[in-house]
Amino acid sequence: MKIRKLFLLPLVAVALSSCSGGGSSIAEESFVSGDGSISYIKALDRIAAPQLSGMTLTGQNYRFNGGQVAVVNVWASWCAPCRAEAPTLAALSEKYTDVAFIGILTRDNPATAEAFVRRFALPYPTLIDDSVLIGFRKSLPANAIPSTVVIDKNGNVAARISGEVTVASLSELIEKVSAE
Repeated sequence: MKIRKLFLLPLVAVALSSCSGGGSSIAEESFVSGDGSISYIKALDRIAAPQLSGMTLTGQNYRFNGGQVAVVNVWASWCAPCRAEAPTLAALSEKYTDVAFIGILTRDNPATAEAFVRRFALPYPTLIDDSVLIGFRKSLPANAIPSTVVIDKNGNVAARISGEVTVASLSELIEKVSAE
């Protein structure tokens, strides 16, 4: 009997540990946090942004039609800088009503992301297909989580903030690109 219990104990321990979440995921362990650096592209050197369309967290089909400045924020609910910048993005989306704000969820599950959107009262759509990010690879790729890309009125990638946005950094970019 004792030998049988000794044999089963390691098996139970392995089974239990393999089922635990452990508090992190592969996505959390492999993401790169940005440093807040800003990249700006002169108007003549810009290339087209990818088409921003697809299913949103609310189950709606969304398509950005262009013709206006857009702020595209790549985020995940488990990302601490994303949580820190969410109130700033919500406030700026209310301040700059002529600018389209669009979220792109990456490496996250929709249920947790929906709770994040409710908690921070994000008033803009969030696309749940992060394959859209591939379209930025030739201009300013979203190289960190969070990353925020500003698209000009002509549909070209104008700027990126790699890491957490601030009111000052994003406002300055929005106003600079809007004034062009």
